Amino acid sequence: MIRFSRAARPVLLACCAMLMALAVAAPAHAWWRGGVWIGVPPLYVGPPAYYPPPYYYPPPVYAPPPVVYAQPPTVYAPPAAQSLAPDSSGQQACYAGAYTCPINNPVPSGSSCFCQTNQGARAWGRAG
Repeated sequence: MIRFSRAARPVLLACCAMLMALAVAAPAHAWWRGGVWIGVPPLYVGPPAYYPPPYYYPPPVYAPPPVVYAQPPTVYAPPAAQSLAPDSSGQQACYAGAYTCPINNPVPSGSSCFCQTNQGARAWGRAG
């Protein structure tokens, strides 16, 4: 509580009475005439941030057919010019990529055959 001296009390009382008389006698005004405002500004806390879901774009009613590009014709290299005739010993061989093995049973030249690989699998090739 604020305490005023004995000399200041009558002055403050007179000021308050004068302000009350002006407030009662003066008409109300609808505009601001200045003044000083002392106080705490209002504090507004908004809702948490919410992002709406993304908009759904439905597929078109008509979709044109996909563009099909013509494939260039596949050109294969001619077969290698190797002799598919039996070797000088009269025995045929099977040429299976990196593997070459003898054929025990006579088969027509150019027919399919196989050689055993190092892992025990079959490597297919052509009889020569």
